[in-house]
Amino acid sequence: MQPTRLPLSDCLDAAVTAAHAAAAILQAYSHNRADLVIDTKMRNDLVSQADRESENAVIEILRQRTPDYGIVAEESGGQTAGLASWYIDPLDGTTNFLHGIPQYAVSIALIAHAGTLVDGDKPLERDTPVIGVVYDPNREELFTAMYGVGAWLNEHRITVSNASSLADSVVGTGFPFRDFSFYDEYMPTLHHAIRHTRGVRRHGAAALDLAWVACGRYDGYWEMGLAPWDVAAGTVIVREAGGICEDIRHQDSWPIKGYVYAGNEHTAPALDAMIQPHMKKI
Repeated sequence: MQPTRLPLSDCLDAAVTAAHAAAAILQAYSHNRADLVIDTKMRNDLVSQADRESENAVIEILRQRTPDYGIVAEESGGQTAGLASWYIDPLDGTTNFLHGIPQYAVSIALIAHAGTLVDGDKPLERDTPVIGVVYDPNREELFTAMYGVGAWLNEHRITVSNASSLADSVVGTGFPFRDFSFYDEYMPTLHHAIRHTRGVRRHGAAALDLAWVACGRYDGYWEMGLAPWDVAAGTVIVREAGGICEDIRHQDSWPIKGYVYAGNEHTAPALDAMIQPHMKKI
């Protein structure tokens, strides 16, 4: 039996439609933040009906358009299934959103499972991000990528920066804020980056951090302790923009466990070299 080929163009269209639907809900709530009912899942981990309603809108569209694919979503859970699975973060940057900070996005990715045909006639050997959509509704910036085809910001093709070293780089990161189990691994990397880069930024929305690497605003980015839906879309967008986006622990085919570093051909290896001496053996 021949492996089945994913209809990538149809999947990208579905993801873009879903991202716009979710963003419309978020922006409607953004003007009435005082009325939001906010729940605390755990320390510094917040959720509101804006998250839930936007996620429901995404899932409804994706289930209608791609009924045989798995869905893994931040608020409602789910599971992988079929040829490929969607990873959904309906509101990446919830804390920013709830505080009126206009740095948040909808993030939707499709992960093709091993054995699926995507590009050419050779089935994938490992699970691979193949569609990425990150939509910033405040700037009306739509970042998209398709495996083997490229990455775009709105209608313009994007590429990673050409910085040749960390000394010439502005890099993004994220501090421990909920899970502090990796604090001793992360903090030495931050201290190093502060001393050896042009500047370090922490904006609080990982999907946008990766999208900004893809379009060259950041020269590199690293973070620990994220969730798979935080990084799935950004991974394929960076890769299709000519960059490197990998698992810090060098174990998985994409940073599914939320330990991620990204950059261009010079800065990504430099970030990896900065990080590795401080990682505990597991």
